[in-house]
Amino acid sequence: MAGHSKWANIQHRKGRQDKLRSKLFSKLAKDIAIASKIGGPDPDMNPRLRLAIVNAKGQSMPKDNIQRAVDKGAGGEGDDYEDIRYEGFGPGGIGFIVEASTDNKNRTAMAVRTAFSKNGGNMGETGSVSFMFDQVGKIEYPLDVTDEDTMMEAAIDAGADDCETDQPATDQWDEFEPVHTIWTARDDLGNVAPALAEKFGDAKSVNLVWKGQNDIDNPEAAAQVMRLQDALEDVDDVNDVFHNFEMSEAAAATLAEE
Repeated sequence: MAGHSKWANIQHRKGRQDKLRSKLFSKLAKDIAIASKIGGPDPDMNPRLRLAIVNAKGQSMPKDNIQRAVDKGAGGEGDDYEDIRYEGFGPGGIGFIVEASTDNKNRTAMAVRTAFSKNGGNMGETGSVSFMFDQVGKIEYPLDVTDEDTMMEAAIDAGADDCETDQPATDQWDEFEPVHTIWTARDDLGNVAPALAEKFGDAKSVNLVWKGQNDIDNPEAAAQVMRLQDALEDVDDVNDVFHNFEMSEAAAATLAEE
């Protein structure tokens, strides 16, 4: 989503994020368990586990919960999950990429397909949408760790491609935490994140994300796009939903009229 319209998008997404938070810890625990099961319980030797733990800490997940998830994965307990990616088109030709972890591909595929079809979209084949996106690294730090210039300098020195800093929240957005967002090439994330952690401590989040190459400005489709995103995020096995819709001021205005 376009950076200049981020605050407009937050107005719509704020209530949605509150709803999703009730599911957050279970998803974080699943990510940790999967990483521990695949690569072992030592985060120093398992980059995927290290990132999963960083994200859990960034969301204030209790240490005991984190350790239980690590132990569960290392002990081979629980279901066998595998990562899977779905692609499709939403209203107005908006591209969607959906990442999930599932122990039943048929169940998850049906739920994702239903979310698309009931909200003006169509699930496509693998590769039908991803060519319009780049997979890149995304690191977020709260604003209070340092000022904009210092973060930019540190990010570039560490090998990042770019750094964006939100404006401090006004009274209207008191409950939203603005952040420094550092962007990296996919293969550079594993080097940039530790370098910044040495200087600023653990990040709020460290992830590989799908970033649209050219976001689509289509205000008339805003409400349908948001409904589709909400429906996809409601699928229990879904971890992340990405799209190339630009939440412009005009698009946000149409949402305000809903």
